Amino acid sequence: MINVMYIVFLAMLSLAVSFDDGTDEVTEEAGQEEIAGLTNDSIQEEQPLSSRVFVIPTSRNVMRGSKFEAQIVLAEIDTLHDPQIFIDGKPFDTQAKGYFSARATREGIQTLKGYVEVVNDKGENEHLPFETSYFVSEPMATVSNTMMNVMYAGIDNPVSISVPGIASSQISASMTNGTLTRQGGGWVARPTKVDQDAVISVSATQDGRSVRVSEMAFHVRRLPDPTPYLIYKDASGNSHRYKGGVPISKSAVLNSGGLYAAIDDGLLNVEFKVNSFRIDIFDSMGNDIPEDSQSAQFSERQLAKLRALQKGKTFFITRVKAVGPDGIERTLAPIQVILN
Repeated sequence: MINVMYIVFLAMLSLAVSFDDGTDEVTEEAGQEEIAGLTNDSIQEEQPLSSRVFVIPTSRNVMRGSKFEAQIVLAEIDTLHDPQIFIDGKPFDTQAKGYFSARATREGIQTLKGYVEVVNDKGENEHLPFETSYFVSEPMATVSNTMMNVMYAGIDNPVSISVPGIASSQISASMTNGTLTRQGGGWVARPTKVDQDAVISVSATQDGRSVRVSEMAFHVRRLPDPTPYLIYKDASGNSHRYKGGVPISKSAVLNSGGLYAAIDDGLLNVEFKVNSFRIDIFDSMGNDIPEDSQSAQFSERQLAKLRALQKGKTFFITRVKAVGPDGIERTLAPIQVILN
């Protein structure tokens, strides 16, 4: 390593500088005596620079098929002076020796910028700016139940798609047998055909090009059958769903307006449209007196039959035909209505 300060010192001594203001004169002979007094050890101790090699990768997260890129830099480290580092306008701790760390508290792309203050050849302070960015992702783990890769046709199926180390804005996805759209922070899949797999393909953009990351197939099933019910209100005006099997007042049945159907099993909440239904009332001889409705509302003939029923009487709502968002019409299970 060439000692730069030593070379400068030799150059100054060889000039035999003199001053006209009465100060002591420095001669070449005196300079040579000073040089003779310097030992190799003292020269070695005052070396101001040391060489180091740094490898600066563009990214530490690399997907298979993409490139790992890094810049290899040979740097001279000033061992005698600690440059002043400023980050976001605030001085950085000099005891850290330039090693920066910060706790990641926000997701997404974060920016680090500032400048280094050094003394140039003219003895003036000079600002050398720097700026870089890094990506913060949420801690995550992927857990998949391969026995339950199921979607339902005709409805929105929420889907979560993520690629570790890649921002959501750099992720794209597509699906067969239906549509896949981005919605808020997630995705919504809407398959069309029953008993045909829907395959979701995920790609990520890195280094300016799109790389396919993975594919996953989902089994598309028809929606399960909904449950028919009546809507009635309690004394406080709160609405409830009556699904049969327990007593209900005749006025609550008459004021319900008609029949509804839905899947509300805690996982799905899907409304169906009732197209038609029948009420079966049995007389004292056990004869069935059916009345049909060709809509979701009670017909006038049905309402007349219901008004004539006494307390404690039971009738059945049967042959309920309903269609869901998948377009499939189905016949639902009957419900037993007990009047109190």
